[in-house]
This record gives sequence, C-alpha cells and structure tokens, in this order.
Amino acid sequence: MESQLSTTGDRDTPRHQTEQLVDTHENHAESRTVVEVDAASEPPSGVWAQSDAAQGPSSQVEQPYSIYITWEKWFIVSAAAFASVFSPLVGTIYFPAIPVLASAFNKSVELINLTVTVYMVLQGISPMFWGTLADRWGRRPMFLACTLVLALSCVGLALVPTNMYWLLMLLRCIQAAGSASTIALGAGVIGDIAAQYERGKFFGVWNIGPMAGPCIGPVLGGLLAQGLGWRSIFWFICIASALCFAFLLAFLPETLRAIVGDGSIPPPPLYKPLIPVIGRNRPNSVLVVKVPRKKFQNPLRLFLYPDVALLLLYNAILYSVFYAVTASISTLFQSVYPWLSEIETGLCFLSIGGGMLIGGVITGRLLDWDYRRIKEKLMRSAVAEDSGEKMRPEDVTREEHFPIERARLRMMPIYFTISLVSCIGYGWCLDQKVSIAGPLVLLFIYGWACVAIMNIVSTTLVDLAPEMSSSITACNNLCRCSFGAVCVSVIDLILNAIGAGWTYVLLAGPCVLVFPTIFVVMLKGPKWRESRRARRQPSP
Repeated sequence: MESQLSTTGDRDTPRHQTEQLVDTHENHAESRTVVEVDAASEPPSGVWAQSDAAQGPSSQVEQPYSIYITWEKWFIVSAAAFASVFSPLVGTIYFPAIPVLASAFNKSVELINLTVTVYMVLQGISPMFWGTLADRWGRRPMFLACTLVLALSCVGLALVPTNMYWLLMLLRCIQAAGSASTIALGAGVIGDIAAQYERGKFFGVWNIGPMAGPCIGPVLGGLLAQGLGWRSIFWFICIASALCFAFLLAFLPETLRAIVGDGSIPPPPLYKPLIPVIGRNRPNSVLVVKVPRKKFQNPLRLFLYPDVALLLLYNAILYSVFYAVTASISTLFQSVYPWLSEIETGLCFLSIGGGMLIGGVITGRLLDWDYRRIKEKLMRSAVAEDSGEKMRPEDVTREEHFPIERARLRMMPIYFTISLVSCIGYGWCLDQKVSIAGPLVLLFIYGWACVAIMNIVSTTLVDLAPEMSSSITACNNLCRCSFGAVCVSVIDLILNAIGAGWTYVLLAGPCVLVFPTIFVVMLKGPKWRESRRARRQPSP
C-alpha cells in the first residue's frame, strides 16, 4: 500500500523521501514509514495521509503532530519552564545583595553594578550560540550542558575570595552563559511537540517561568542576603540548578524533530532519559514525519526577515519598559512608602508576578481559541465553495493558505492598550503618593497584559520559523536583553529628573511609535512568508 503525504511544502517536491522499515517478531511485523520533509516546512496541525485504494474524502486520516499525549506534553513543557526560570532569576536575585557585595569586596556600587551589566550582555549573546547548537544537535544535551555550567559557576561564586573582584566578574559571565540559554531551548521544545493550534496555551504556561523570574528573584535575594549572607544566594542557585540538572537527566526526552520525528523514532542511547516515562506508548505502525538534519545556520539571518525583524523590535521595546518597571519597584516603593521593610518591599513584586501567572494561563488558551475560530471559519468557507473550489477543507492550515499573522496578532491592540494605560496609571499613582493598593492593583494588571503580549509574540515567532525555533527565540532574547539593559541603566536618572508620573509617560512614547508594526505584519506578513516559501522550493 502506498502512502501519500501532504505537508506545508509542495506536495510533489522531490525532497520528500520515504523509507520502509520492517521488523519481524514471531508472527507479526512492525511497519514504520519515515518521511523526510523540507526542514522549513511544518504540518501545522498534523499530517494528512491517504491510501490510493481508499475512495473519497472520508478516507483521509490526520496524523497527530506528535505522539505525546496531553499529560506528557504538559510534563515536558513544565520541565522546560522550570529550567527557563533560571535566566531572569539569576539576574534579579542578585540585586538586593549589591550594597553588601560592594562592602565585602571594598568596591564602589558602580563597579559591582558592572557585574550586572556583563551578565545582561552575556544573557543576550549566549543563547545565539546554544540555540543554534540545539537546532542541530538536540534539545536535551544543550539543556543538560547549560544547567551544569550554571551549577558549577555558582559554586565558584559562592567561594570567590573577596580580594578577587576580577574573578567575580568572570564567574558572572560564565553564570550568564549557562543560565540565559534555557529560554531559547524551552521555546524550541514547544515548537517540537505542539502543533500550531495548541501552542498558545503551552507558551502561556511556559512563559510564566521566564517572566516570573524578575518578580520572585528580588524577594528570594533579600531574604537570603538578610538572613544567611550574600554567599547563600549562590549556594541556593547552585542547589536549585543541580536539582534541575538531575531532573532533566532522569526524565526529559529528546524532542528535536530532526532526531526523533514526531517522537516515534527512538533516539540514540545518549539522548535517552535515564527513566523513560515519556513516550512509552509509541504506536507499532505510524507515518513518521522526520525533518532531515540541517547544516549549521547563522541565526542572525533571521533579522533579514521583515516580519520577524518588526516583531523583534516591537517586543524588545515593550519588554524594556517592563524590565524598567520591575527594576525600579524597590526604589520607588521605599521612597513613596518609607514605612515598608525590605521584606515587605520584596513582597510587592508578587503583585506583578501574580498578574503574570494568571494572565499566562488564560491568554494562552484564548490564543488557541482564536486560532481554532479562524480555522473553522476558513473550513466552512472552503466547504461552501462549489465543485471548482480552490482549496480543500483539509488544506486550510497549510502554510500558504492559513493567515497565521491575523490568527495570532488580532487581539494585540487590546493587550497593548491595557498595558499602556496601566503603566502610565502606575507611574502617576506613585507620583501622587496614593494608597499602596492603587499601584499594586495596576502592577497586577500590567503584569497580565505584558505576559499576554510576550506570549503572542513568542508563539508567532516560532510559527514564522519553526525550523529554527530555538534560534529565533535566541534572537528575541538578544533584542530584549539589549534594549532592557539600556532602559535599566537610565531609569533611575529619568526618575530623579522628572518624577515617576512623567517617566512612565515618556516610556510609553516608544511603545506607541512601534505599535503600528503589528498592523504592518498582519497586512504584509503573508506575502513575506510566501516569498520565503517560494525561494525554498527547488527550481523546476
């Protein structure tokens, strides 16, 4: 029996290769058809297979995007979120200990702040390296390498002599190289296991890790520095990252589609978890979509995609404002409400963190709901066409037909407006020294809106370049960290010059300027995608 595969690429492209594997065990044979597809193509919601002997549309069977059942997908995403929390957590947990470190190393606060600056620089650069390796050599080995580097660097930081400032600086660079890349790797994992129609909810939960780090980091850092000393901060991170390493080593499966396909292809021994609880129920006979391993690709070329570049710019501007808000919470609250203790000030971060926690879960599901709504509308339109229709219902989600930009971004104006209003309102509440309940409520709303925006952009970026999901997330991280570092470096100067109210009005200005890029991407994005798809097709 001959099988046909319909993917997002051209149906007749010669790059599709089929290999039949037959294993005989006593009285039955196990058959697996492995189909290699163009690395830049992606079946958005599954793979359509049809037998030549079958008749009519009813004979078409949609193959799942991956073999993992729902709880297994949530397990993998939760593991990735656990690892991804270290990047922002390691950066912000350090903040409360800066004055103590300045005293211990006998250096100025400005020199200790340089260790924060180099951390943010490496936080933006290192994922470009690790993410590219993950797209070529697999997610699991890169996750393990990153968490191991982080754990070992924390041992050095916890033991660093106070007369060796240069070593503190060096170890902070190594620490950033290990921790920062887990975000790019986590996004790659979601792109591997989740189809387009369900990515929103998984990104919503996964984003809680990277976005909650800046909120809980100062709370933990203040408690540890005040109770056990500054070295306890690094011992805490060391223990947590070592536990994460052990957890990933024991349970995390390899998900890179170039290695395991949809999860049905057994990976090499070194890629297997020690305790293989995920993916046990592999089917005996399955049509496997396997993306061939590709050569190393320069992730910087993604900046040449107009739609990707515009989304990266938009996200970087909004994230820099978010980072400025979180970085100045301690300073502003202690100034406006001097009766707050250090621990109570740290607890104020839980307001924005709570908004992000709830918003991440809800907006992710709304994103998937919006995707399904547009898909169903297009399918109804295809069915309503006469016998000469241009598109079959099952082809709706193919890359060249589905308006992924509109499906993902059309709710963006609502979240953008909420984030802008709550940010400006937060600034003026502090400027007018109203009850502490006012800014805390607005921080909650702002956190909700921000995580919704980050979730939408992250999901859309992976949809636009599924073959380089870790690399494109690394590019996103590079832009966010670069713009965030600049904004954090000047936020105190602006606050001291014009006050909290006008500061956040000023920060809202760049956000308004870049907002039209969303409509440009929705309008021009399909044409840009079609142009890239045409260039990928082999010449006749």
